[in-house]
Amino acid sequence: MSRDGTCQGSRRRLLKAITAGSVGGLVGVAGCVGDPEQAGADDNDGEFDTVQFGVLEPFNGEFSELAKERHQGTELAIEQINESDEYEFTIEYEEYDTQLDPATATQRAEQAVQSDGAQFITGCISSSSALAINDFALENEVVYTPGAADVSITGSECNEYVFRFETNTAQIAEAMAQWTADELGDRIFYHIADYAYGDSVLEEVETRMESISDSYERVDVTRSDPGSTDFEAFISQISNASDEADALVVGMTGADLAIFLSQASARGLQDEIPIVTTTASFRAVRAGAGEGAYDVYSGVRYVPSIETGDNGAFVDAYQNEYDDVPDNFSRVGYESIRMVANGIREAGSNDPTTVRETLSGMEHDTIFGPNEFRECDQQAVNPVWMGECVEPDEGELADVELLTDLSGEEAIPDCEETGCDL
Repeated sequence: MSRDGTCQGSRRRLLKAITAGSVGGLVGVAGCVGDPEQAGADDNDGEFDTVQFGVLEPFNGEFSELAKERHQGTELAIEQINESDEYEFTIEYEEYDTQLDPATATQRAEQAVQSDGAQFITGCISSSSALAINDFALENEVVYTPGAADVSITGSECNEYVFRFETNTAQIAEAMAQWTADELGDRIFYHIADYAYGDSVLEEVETRMESISDSYERVDVTRSDPGSTDFEAFISQISNASDEADALVVGMTGADLAIFLSQASARGLQDEIPIVTTTASFRAVRAGAGEGAYDVYSGVRYVPSIETGDNGAFVDAYQNEYDDVPDNFSRVGYESIRMVANGIREAGSNDPTTVRETLSGMEHDTIFGPNEFRECDQQAVNPVWMGECVEPDEGELADVELLTDLSGEEAIPDCEETGCDL
């Protein structure tokens, strides 16, 4: 399976025990097949040898660097599971390029499940694509672990087959809004990407600012199309209103945000108004923005330096495998696979319906410590931080200095507030 979703001889991978210095064995199976026997289908007595995953990522386009990070975390988890004596099954998988398009993502999911026999699917960093796969997972009764942060994925658009380890926008907005109101003020200008994720940032931050401050004011909102490369007009509009606002909240990610920050810095916007973002702490964004990331504030989902759970072992294994440190999407891919694998092991079945019944509310040891996909919405209960991107002592890549933190229980909305009905 090529990354454009066409069948060019199956690239289904079976990663077996890893020997020193090797990444793992690759087993090719000729042709694109939908035979349940090839997918390790559960037989009548509940025994099975393999589990089939479909990995859906935007390997090309504005989110390709984030997709690479997530995929490396996914691969590392699969390698560890397949070489571990704790699991009596191995994971096979195919990769599919979603190209940041909901229709393409759905087509690739159909290929994975209906032709290639996937019982579990994971990925989609774009919220719009993830929401499309939410519906597909329910219709096809396959367990899905998304990589996107829009609240509705485990909120109003939730369903019993969707389990999310990615920290959602409501969780990160809890830390952002509290810190911004306390440290900067309550008059907010917003700039967002004009799609599901940007709208989610606006709604979640604003809702919390309104609950924190009686004098909260939305100064204005500007919106740019995903994939935009020229933000000059928006920056000018923000600059003209900077005297009226205490902070600029930016709801974008990936290359879009990196370009925005670079252009804002060139105009000196940080000197006129503090910039608060949801994702500037992402390494790919900091790398893309260069000096434009300096002095920018950001909600933080993950940095490799945190001392929680078995994060240290994860960081060491990731560095050994990829000669690089993990970032947010690396840990999302990693734990999405590990937690589902734990559910499969606990259920003693690779049947998605049986696994999803087991997985909901099940406690896991994770990089964040004890965690779960809580029963009411199947959202992981993740800690969050507020941070500042600061100029490093060496090189150009901004460091992330953590400023405040909230526990998973403090950050996650109450079940009755999510809009999820399971």
